[in-house]
Amino acid sequence: MVYKTWRVLTIYVELAKVFFYNLAKFKYQDICMLAQLNSLLWEILNDHLTVAEASWLQEQGNATPLELMTAFVAAPRFLAKRTIKPTVAQNIELNETLEGFSVEDWGIVRLGRVWLLSCLDSTNKEEYCRHIETLFDTAEMNELVALYSALPLLAYPQQWLFRATDAVRSNMGVVYEAIALRNPYPYHHFSELAWNQLVLKGIFNDKPLHLIYGLEERSNEKLVLTLSDFAHERWAAGRWVAPQVWRLATRFLNETLLADMKLLFESNSEYDQQAAALTCYHSNHEPALELLANYPHLEKVVNTHHITWANLEFSDLNTYVSKP
Repeated sequence: MVYKTWRVLTIYVELAKVFFYNLAKFKYQDICMLAQLNSLLWEILNDHLTVAEASWLQEQGNATPLELMTAFVAAPRFLAKRTIKPTVAQNIELNETLEGFSVEDWGIVRLGRVWLLSCLDSTNKEEYCRHIETLFDTAEMNELVALYSALPLLAYPQQWLFRATDAVRSNMGVVYEAIALRNPYPYHHFSELAWNQLVLKGIFNDKPLHLIYGLEERSNEKLVLTLSDFAHERWAAGRWVAPQVWRLATRFLNETLLADMKLLFESNSEYDQQAAALTCYHSNHEPALELLANYPHLEKVVNTHHITWANLEFSDLNTYVSKP
């Protein structure tokens, strides 16, 4: 009996060692990644700053938390309204460090604010979270954009989940875009319900769906069936649906969705036809492939990759007008 108890305790001790070792390892990896991002963001920033701007920003990055928060708010007074254009190498390195994250076409003020947040000392969780929450509570629109853009870089990611899901419900388009587009935070942390709300709002408001990181990976049957109902409502009103919507249906082609594919194939819009062909081709679902075979010209172009989903990535949609 004593031996068995001792063995059980030994196993628990070993499991605890493994748990805390892995916890420490992941924490170390997070710290290294954030340090690398801080350095890379500064490199991108520094390529676009004047000497005076760089000097001011670097000084604020080394300041006390309260001074840094003040600088976050005051940034437009010290940084010009110029657009960031990272090099190809910088974009590649940024994506390798934090996949799905991009600063393409950001303004200097936005990136400067995000960089400042990455400088904030996170050692004391309570103080760190209080500082970030204060910024959220007092933020105007552009400050909110920077805060939501910075979520993938902030420590204690679960702490910001309520804030992030709240951004999805925002009636400010730029705030929604900050959390939804080129931002990996929702992919990693949103529940299925929250994720579906994010995607649906993007579709309803004609946002460029291809900029939502993890769009295909997190597609699910509930979302796809809702989109099918949405498409039928649009068609009944003589309007159309963004072709990228059907990309989400690839893994869920049931009888209802196959009927939708038939409607798309018979549409007068070549975008609808191409979307149907790509959906069927990538599904590897026998009935869908048989349906595709009825349209040999489309079957050929998708088989030879002359048409891919990249051909249907649009950033200037207006699906509230009549069908094209």
